[in-house]
Amino acid sequence: MRIADRILEQAGQPGATFERDAAGKPAKESAQKMQSSAEREEGPWFAVHRGYEVQIADGVDPFHSTGAIYSLAPSSAASKKAGEWRTMIITLAGDQIFVELDGQRITTFDPRSPNLPPQKQWYEPKREPKRPEAGYIGLQNHDPGDVVWFKEVSVRRLPSAVAK
Repeated sequence: MRIADRILEQAGQPGATFERDAAGKPAKESAQKMQSSAEREEGPWFAVHRGYEVQIADGVDPFHSTGAIYSLAPSSAASKKAGEWRTMIITLAGDQIFVELDGQRITTFDPRSPNLPPQKQWYEPKREPKRPEAGYIGLQNHDPGDVVWFKEVSVRRLPSAVAK
């Protein structure tokens, strides 16, 4: 979300894609192409580096788990079995982002915080540039092997008292 305006230029630029080996793992050459595509911010990588991702899948640690601002702010969400519905409410108030999952606040993120963790992997979002306070939203297109269903997606403006 809050993806910068130039995302529309990327619609026709898919960038590199993973090719998988017989075991289903990304092939080494394919991974190198994907990393170069990410560095150039091509296709979906533009959104990664010029917006914020609220993770929708369980991960290996709190910075990559459901509800986390991917690699930037941890989530306190507990895992749930695949196939069970969850309700996520994402609130954007000024620079800040709040995530509620099934009625519980699980993530609070302020990009102005001096304690942002450093980028550790090439596929994590760059820490600069500053993301816009308004921008496009997108739904995750992680991997052809992953299946995600969205039951309802809606957007509404915050009441002015809440936005402050």
